[in-house]
Amino acid sequence: MNTRTTPSTDLAATRRRLWEALRARDEASATAAVLDAHDEGASAEDLLLDVIGPVQARLGGEWAVGRIGVAQEHAATAIQDRVVAALAHRAPAPAAGPGDSPGPGGSPRRVTVACVDGEWHALPARLLAEVLRGRGFHVDYLGAHVPTPHLIAHLHQTGTDVVALSSSLPVRLPTAHAAVTAVQAVGLPVLVGGAAFGPDGRYARLLGADGWAPDARAAADLVAEGPRRAAEPRTDPVGGLSHLSDQEYTLVTRARPQLVRQVLKGLDDTVPAMASYDDRQRERTAEDIAHIVDFLAASLYADDAELFTGFVTWTAGILRARGVAGDALVAALDLLADAQRDFPRTRAHLAAGRAALVRVPRPSAPGPRS
Repeated sequence: MNTRTTPSTDLAATRRRLWEALRARDEASATAAVLDAHDEGASAEDLLLDVIGPVQARLGGEWAVGRIGVAQEHAATAIQDRVVAALAHRAPAPAAGPGDSPGPGGSPRRVTVACVDGEWHALPARLLAEVLRGRGFHVDYLGAHVPTPHLIAHLHQTGTDVVALSSSLPVRLPTAHAAVTAVQAVGLPVLVGGAAFGPDGRYARLLGADGWAPDARAAADLVAEGPRRAAEPRTDPVGGLSHLSDQEYTLVTRARPQLVRQVLKGLDDTVPAMASYDDRQRERTAEDIAHIVDFLAASLYADDAELFTGFVTWTAGILRARGVAGDALVAALDLLADAQRDFPRTRAHLAAGRAALVRVPRPSAPGPRS
């Protein structure tokens, strides 16, 4: 099992230096921050997972509260990706020999690392791929948004021993399920990771994955344990998720465009502030409603109302940062519930979301900022 060897104080200083470079969109300084630390003895794995990874998480947090825009976050992420590449060239994967190879017979195992179809947050998968390379594995890194048929075609053409799939958003759980099932059908074990699968991996177990890891170090340790026999493919039409037989997930997904229009129209009648919205504000409101429907559908797929309540309470915080009253979000859930009278599971998830929202304390008046 791999443990961190670089002093935490040194890593903290490198994180601060990298963060300031990214804020300034200074790629040269960002690269120097990481490579200088490597020259001073920090391991590549520590820099990937204890510097670049946490800084990326901070970028997401700053975007969420509105302190940076989408374009700035994308620019910083692109710099981070090139910093990873620079570090990979500086610290190539060690040559594996009979004494230290992770695979049987002195031959390193081949791992395919990919994001599930529709998942564009690729950096977590990229970090895992580089950690695995650093530990001596042969890695095929396929990047973001890999359609399942293309993934399976790749597996047929290569000598892959194990597949690692990454997803950050729970709305990708249905496509992740399809990918897990397809990989297992060709006889390969599949490990999954990322925020989409829950902080405790509950959705990984639900979808029948052969393993789940909370972070890249744990994922690399799982791979090092050796390929496992893939789970027996499920033959029932809903892949072991008996709750899907009520068709609520399918019907809500199909009705998504209609639901967005219906809720947007209803908000015009129930939220007076909507009357003064410009075109851009209305567009963002429609996007927010679409996200609500998407996460509602994902919670129905997983049959877990907590997935939905977690999203709506997070959304409430984002809307507060934009200056949008929380009453608009409650109204949107009520309108969705009115439109889903015949769907008991859907209404139960919406009711749980509404109850979670009314328990969220209203923010106090902001004090002076330090």
